[in-house]
Amino acid sequence: VPDRDRAELKRRKLLLEMTLKSYWIRKGSAFSTAVARPETELTPEMIATGSWRQLPFKPYNFSSLGLPPACGHLHPLLKVRSELRQIFLEMG
Repeated sequence: VPDRDRAELKRRKLLLEMTLKSYWIRKGSAFSTAVARPETELTPEMIATGSWRQLPFKPYNFSSLGLPPACGHLHPLLKVRSELRQIFLEMG
């Protein structure tokens, strides 16, 4: 469509320009149908046989914080000591 006609059709809102993108997806050199799970632990058997050299290992995340401890409890003697302290504080 010539530019002049295209501008006229746009002005009259009879033309809508759209950009379409398409992608070609092909199998690469590392394509595999099997899912390989990386190893997470190094065992003594792997070290003894030397098989750890050929195995893929999961990378470590050193910046993760980990899980906080669930809860904690006071030692029974500390509970008694805090109760006695509170009694003496109330007595003056």
